[in-house]
Amino acid sequence: MRTGIDALAFDVSKIHLSIQTLAKARNIEPEKLEKGLGLINMTLPDVHQDTVVLGANALTKLILENDIDLSEISRIYVGTESGIDNSKPIASFLIALMEQKFGENILAECDAVDFTFACIGGVDALQNCLDFVRLYPDKKAIVVTTDIAKYDLNSTGEYTQGAGALAMLISSNPRIIAFDNQWTVSTKGVFDFFKPYRHVTKEEITGDSNNEPWFENLESEIEIHKDQPVFDGQYSNQCYTDRTRDAYFSLKDLKNTEDSLYHSWENIIMHLPYAFQGRRMLPEIYALDAHKKILSGDEDAVEYQNKLKELSKSDVYKTFVHKKLQPAEIASSLIGNLYTGSIFMGLLSTLANASEKNIELEGKKIGFLAYGSGSKSKVFEGVVQLDWKLAVAKVQLFENLNKSVEIDFETYEKLHKKELKISVLQPKQEWILDRIEKEIPNLIGARYYKWVE
Repeated sequence: MRTGIDALAFDVSKIHLSIQTLAKARNIEPEKLEKGLGLINMTLPDVHQDTVVLGANALTKLILENDIDLSEISRIYVGTESGIDNSKPIASFLIALMEQKFGENILAECDAVDFTFACIGGVDALQNCLDFVRLYPDKKAIVVTTDIAKYDLNSTGEYTQGAGALAMLISSNPRIIAFDNQWTVSTKGVFDFFKPYRHVTKEEITGDSNNEPWFENLESEIEIHKDQPVFDGQYSNQCYTDRTRDAYFSLKDLKNTEDSLYHSWENIIMHLPYAFQGRRMLPEIYALDAHKKILSGDEDAVEYQNKLKELSKSDVYKTFVHKKLQPAEIASSLIGNLYTGSIFMGLLSTLANASEKNIELEGKKIGFLAYGSGSKSKVFEGVVQLDWKLAVAKVQLFENLNKSVEIDFETYEKLHKKELKISVLQPKQEWILDRIEKEIPNLIGARYYKWVE
């Protein structure tokens, strides 16, 4: 019996900032970002959007476009690192909104939970749901990934921002892609990228050393949460490479093969914080697996890295990248970082590109190299199914991305600083954040959403 993804839908913010505009404003050479990192646009959440909105929009599209009977759904699991509450998961919001639109109590017996492990949380949710469907083949599950990648203004991560969500129907005998049950993992607890609670003394804010109550805060320290991470880009890249390499060769051991895995993969889907991240992280695996003569193992660290750089610039590696990795990069260039959704957007981009170019993928194997900071990698494989084109056609990935509206730099900075009170685009046929409760004591902070026709 096969288990995998039967249907896909997505929602990304409908506004974007051109990377050229950002580069000029920050005095960065545009080619450095465009040709060096593969960046074209970065999508940004509008005033009425948060991760619940994006996830609910993707999920609603999945249901409507595929005529899903929600009474048949046993679980809705969410991968995210952009939670809006420390207790109430995004999944519970999605349950409420789907019942608001499709019928009260229709999901009353549906399990719901969030998975958080930086950018790999969606893959964790997928693996869990695949195991569930293998155990109960007549059941169906939905995985939603939803994130807003936000970085500080003028930071080295600013140009990798993005906002969006994907929703996937997981079932037996899937139409799009089926996964085997051979998955490998490499985990290490590190601080390459994280979002800590930050503290500032009340006295620094109020100038009063007496610890008087301040907006109902009795503690002498005020706890602050920021969407923007603390990160070390170079160290994070190394962690990405190390975890992915170890998980990749663990899969080779598990499969008990001396043959190169990536030679058997028609395409390779990797986590893409920016479009060209995968091609930059893969040379070591590429060299060690099927080109061992390139690396003898006797090199010092500098010589080792120099050989990898030389390999990454070679014609043979560039050809390899163009064939196996480039299709997944197309959507990333136009969207930016989707955190948990990036690897699945890479899959959708690959499939949409193949459909557009009439490339036959039925029966072809695709390799997945997932990564999440903190840090963990999972490597696994899937086989494209016979009806993948019919299922993907409904999504209209590139057609929808081409409708995105460009904003100017002033609007971008106001959005980033949350200075705008009115949405850039008037919402239509989508969910919106309607209000946040500020007065009723036992509902302070409760977020309410509504569907706009």
